[in-house]
Amino acid sequence: MMRALILGGTTEANLLAVTLARARLAAIYSYGGRTRSPAHQPLPTRVGGFGGARGLADYIRCEGITHVVDATHPFAAEMSRKTVAACTATGTPLIALERSPWEKASGDDWIEVADVASAVAVLPEHPARVFLAIGRLHIAPFGARPQHAYTLRFVDPPESTLPFDAEVIVSRGPFTFESEVEMVRTRGIEWIVARNSGGNSARAKIDVARVLGLPLIMISRPRLPERPRVENVAEVMQWLGHSAYLSA
Repeated sequence: MMRALILGGTTEANLLAVTLARARLAAIYSYGGRTRSPAHQPLPTRVGGFGGARGLADYIRCEGITHVVDATHPFAAEMSRKTVAACTATGTPLIALERSPWEKASGDDWIEVADVASAVAVLPEHPARVFLAIGRLHIAPFGARPQHAYTLRFVDPPESTLPFDAEVIVSRGPFTFESEVEMVRTRGIEWIVARNSGGNSARAKIDVARVLGLPLIMISRPRLPERPRVENVAEVMQWLGHSAYLSA
């Protein structure tokens, strides 16, 4: 009997959870635990880490997991590496549900960098108004450039003191193009820093940077292990052998 484990936290993972629930297929949805108020899922849900690759392998065995879908964030590289190791150790089929990265288009003023440290380094020396659209776990290095007026946006309020003065917006996406334009114009944003997460739910800020002619520092994705990869829920359902339920 099939029993899938979805390693989630993304819009695509949520869509997959809804599809599996409608199909009445046995599955567990797992959050990594970084969000204090995760979105409700129509599947049995667990929150928290597994204790590394060995812990995940033990969980797969104990829970009778037959298939694993890695639908984590494209920048959750460590989790993806541990998932590959755990599935290899247990002989469990694994597929990644991973959105394609954004691609630079005509009119984009991108500065493409390899990592967060490089993004800090290319910010201007003179004070500027900067929107950091990179998540709360990656903002500390920007404390090296405290002269800037930063705007941050998190799903949850920050639990500790920030390493610099900043305006914090607490809100959960997806965000529309119109709302992003208003946010950028109201706060006089001059630079945007983003990770190349890809997909549609977070791309509005990319479109706004293009339309308003703002420089955008784009952090490239980390290297991930080789594993089967698809880009949409339909392909996952086909992999699971239940594509007939897509129209349910």
